Amino acid sequence: MRKKLSLLLVSLLMAALLLSACGGTELPQEDPAPVEDAADAVEDATPVEEEPAEPARGILLSTTIGPVDAGIIDALIDAYTAEHPEIAIRYLARGTGKAIETAKGGNIDMVIVHAKSLEEQFVAEGYGTERIDFMYNDYVLVGPAEDPAGVKGSANIGEALKKISDTQSKFISRGDNSGTHVKEVEIWADSGMEPAGDWYEVYEKGSSGNKATLLYTDEQSAYTIIDRATVITNRDALNNLEVLHENDEIMLNYITLIPCNPEMLKNINSEDAADFIEWLTGDEAQEIVRTFGVDQYGEALFFPNAK
Repeated sequence: MRKKLSLLLVSLLMAALLLSACGGTELPQEDPAPVEDAADAVEDATPVEEEPAEPARGILLSTTIGPVDAGIIDALIDAYTAEHPEIAIRYLARGTGKAIETAKGGNIDMVIVHAKSLEEQFVAEGYGTERIDFMYNDYVLVGPAEDPAGVKGSANIGEALKKISDTQSKFISRGDNSGTHVKEVEIWADSGMEPAGDWYEVYEKGSSGNKATLLYTDEQSAYTIIDRATVITNRDALNNLEVLHENDEIMLNYITLIPCNPEMLKNINSEDAADFIEWLTGDEAQEIVRTFGVDQYGEALFFPNAK
């Protein structure tokens, strides 16, 4: 009896461990191990005399965090895989700099990023085959409603940033070589300034993404440059911030698709990635981009940009 009871307890423990192993679409933040296909390994319940079903083919993305936080990456994947159930798509969400560095290690089929200088370098070095226009939105300058630096009404973003610098009003930077950080540095440089001092804080958890950075900026009643979609999707969580400057051309935020180069990198599913990219730049996906967020927020979060 004790032996049978012990065997029963072991069986129950093994079942619990198997159930806890289930995962979702987004992968953990560790760099990926080699992937042969994107289907989870499951015990084949098909009778021995029948042929087992073919496993799903897989695509692995390395994508910037903002569109993931906004929900549009999952929406696009769901729409595509509903039409192509034989394809399983997974992604690693991280800042553009890290997304590109991850792809250089192989196993990633395509990247979705938004920092032109880093994208061009990735392609020039042979890791990516080409930059493909996909969608865009824009960055805005947010700050405390009381606006201690007096940036509201500035003629341009350069004038607004100069007021922040001159008054040494607290400014939060992601500081992580993400697309948002690269754009912020570009805007400061274009304005003829290099921010430094206690008032200019590099957020220690900036690599967590724009949402985390925006919420921290709100806690600090500080200023930051952030994409509009992040502000819209988190407006109910903001207690102190509002948009104080917007609509400068330099603040446009272009999001790009780049297929990884199978001649340079290992374990690249270029054929399925190419099909997915063709769909993402086609009419159906671009219409999803155009309308995404309107029902929930009353305005679009992104705009189509495929040529």
